Amino acid sequence: MSYETNVRPEPDQLLVDIADYAANYRVRSEAAYETARLCLTDTLGCGILALNYPACTKLLGPVVPGAELEGGVRVPGTSYSLDPVTAAFNIGAMIRWLDYNDTWLAAEWGHPSDNLGAVLAAADYVSRRNDAAGKPPLAMRDVLTAMIKAHEIQGVLALSNSFNRVGLDHVILVKVASAAVVTGLLGGTRDDIVGALSHAWLDGHPLRVYRHAPNTGSRKSWAAGDAAGRAVQLALLTLRGEMGYPSAVTAKGWGFSDALFRGNAVTLERPFGSYVMEKVLFKVAFPAEFHAQTAVESAIRLHPLVAGRLDDVARIVISTHESAIRIIDKTGPLHNPADRDHCLQYMTAVGLLHGRLTADDYEDEAAADPRLDRLRGLMKVTENAQFSRDYLDPDKRSIANAVQVFFRDGSMTEQAVTEYPVGHKRRREEAVPLLKRKFEANLATRYDEERTRRIVRLCGDARELDAMPVHRFMDLLAD
Repeated sequence: MSYETNVRPEPDQLLVDIADYAANYRVRSEAAYETARLCLTDTLGCGILALNYPACTKLLGPVVPGAELEGGVRVPGTSYSLDPVTAAFNIGAMIRWLDYNDTWLAAEWGHPSDNLGAVLAAADYVSRRNDAAGKPPLAMRDVLTAMIKAHEIQGVLALSNSFNRVGLDHVILVKVASAAVVTGLLGGTRDDIVGALSHAWLDGHPLRVYRHAPNTGSRKSWAAGDAAGRAVQLALLTLRGEMGYPSAVTAKGWGFSDALFRGNAVTLERPFGSYVMEKVLFKVAFPAEFHAQTAVESAIRLHPLVAGRLDDVARIVISTHESAIRIIDKTGPLHNPADRDHCLQYMTAVGLLHGRLTADDYEDEAAADPRLDRLRGLMKVTENAQFSRDYLDPDKRSIANAVQVFFRDGSMTEQAVTEYPVGHKRRREEAVPLLKRKFEANLATRYDEERTRRIVRLCGDARELDAMPVHRFMDLLAD
């Protein structure tokens, strides 16, 4: 009979590499900070827009009525003042609700700005605590730095590790990245970050079942908020002295790799820096799952050619890449808005029919239009092998789709091909003014004209924004 040795190992190298980066790396890329400011405003705007949807707002606030915290973390667009764990859930759920914030696509998919829920909650908490004690508060520059690092941790881990292949949801990376940067924001050392990271990896992790047919549902809209809140909780427990687990990832039989990753090692394809923030993808035009963005863009181009001939449509061919087929190729009934915004055919049908795609187009009233289901029924989705290769090519990272409509008389439209969505790095110059307009329009759904103008002006002044104390910034956003 053999026994496991009980010699305590050194921490897994993965934990050390992430912790060293979170604690010690100095971000020097001005391009990363410029993009982080765009990301901050875009992400907050997405959260503010989500407050118009009762399915989101019913989940917000304290865990039980009356459990607010005087002097606590403010939740943008609301009057809530909460503990940092609950606030992280609230902000994270708002951000992700409409599937309109940024995206990162690689072996694993995800939305790095989901980490902002944890980052803002922790930073606001520390700033208010410091200010009350007569100490310097954190500044928004600290938030931007934490965002860059959280993006980098999540994005680099996503490059070569496909958690979806084993059924795990990408919010595992929100929990990991947020645990690392939040522990630092809360004052933790490099060793504290190692400990918090070990807890993040050994947690049970969400399954992707809520993102896929036949179970697609609204949990996908609050799963990142759940991960953000858990990350803050693990950081706070660690800073109370709770012990870590050095081989949480690699322990034979019991660690993450063996127990949940089918024996595969979790690898890092490249060193940590500011690569991910600089190249992150923005959802500029449509609140839609990112693999469908170019399909919708192509469909809208075809709208003038199709809208007047709907009864003559014989078939519609969508050529796409392998990841889109795995995630959002869906037939049959669609049961809720979360189901519809993860259906390639539905989103394409809206674009063809209306020449637009908005969050309201996923609601039950809009979906009741029988023309949408008729168009969906005429669609065939096929994989374009070149699109699939270009999707994984590190020099391209395209998200290509093509749409073509065929009519009963034998005529057809052009094949409308769109390789890169407007939010892609290759179209960043085109995207920036659109992102600014998107931010202002989203704010205007919640704030009056004067408040909207103040927020937009502040966020457009890099020097003033960077220097602003975090709690003052959050007060400005509170309702």
